[in-house]
Amino acid sequence: MSTPTSPLFAQHQRLYEHNRFVYPVVSRRSRGVSIGVNLNPDKVCNFDCIYCQVDRVQASETRFVELDAVLAELDHMLRLVTSGELFRTPQFAATPEPLRRLNDIAFSGDGEPTTYRNFDEIVARVAEVKRRHGLADVKLVLITNASMLHRPQVVRGLATLDANNGEIWAKLEAGTDAYYQLVERTSIPFRQVLENIAAAARVRPIVIQSLFMRIAGEPPSPAELSAFADRLNEIVASAGQIRLVQVYTVARKPAEASVTPLTDAEVDAIVELVRHSTRLPAEPFYGSSETISFDGTASDAQSSDRTAT
Repeated sequence: MSTPTSPLFAQHQRLYEHNRFVYPVVSRRSRGVSIGVNLNPDKVCNFDCIYCQVDRVQASETRFVELDAVLAELDHMLRLVTSGELFRTPQFAATPEPLRRLNDIAFSGDGEPTTYRNFDEIVARVAEVKRRHGLADVKLVLITNASMLHRPQVVRGLATLDANNGEIWAKLEAGTDAYYQLVERTSIPFRQVLENIAAAARVRPIVIQSLFMRIAGEPPSPAELSAFADRLNEIVASAGQIRLVQVYTVARKPAEASVTPLTDAEVDAIVELVRHSTRLPAEPFYGSSETISFDGTASDAQSSDRTAT
């Protein structure tokens, strides 16, 4: 059974009740509830993406990550979700039954989580909380722009992820340096991102998340998309393992007014290009006008409900 998209899936506030760091999201890409851990409450990011859907106009109430508070909020949130109490609240009462499952704890939020200087420590402590609740099957997910994956403390954190049913969702949204700079607006070289993704993928299978959009009315060019497929093939050729490529588009208000969503057909065309040119599995995640299957199976129509930055 398919129904129009509910406002439930557009709720991605980083604050829940009185929490400052931990928040729940009904995530269609996760096929259930994802508990976010915001390691960038100051809203500072090392990318300045033109499509960013974080509200950076409103000042943050919290500037620093407080580890004890993070762990206490996570402990409480895990109890709310696993007991079903979360779904008795007004915000989550409309959650379809098939999505009332805890899929993951995601390091995400209002910036790039791997810029947090004690990243390895917080991953280890969050993993301890997960084990204490007996949630071995619940994933630990890192949603990242891949810019800092080479840092020693991040490498150590990734090893902890690996030991605790972890998964990396790495952002790759360009095939050329020019398009990368147009979209991401960062001083971090495109080559560094590509090398970091390849190095991480040589250690474990990763997920690639790729947001494409119209910029001033224009979708990415065929040449750009072909170059994007080439970058994926280069990662695989270097012995990198890509489990899935998620292709999605803008679903909420972006940073720049010139950014608008692709049509469903345009998203589908990119997915088919990836499948044909790379032989990698790819899934579409559409904009805000799609439908979602409530019968417990994955619908072809799903929106972008989690982004790296």
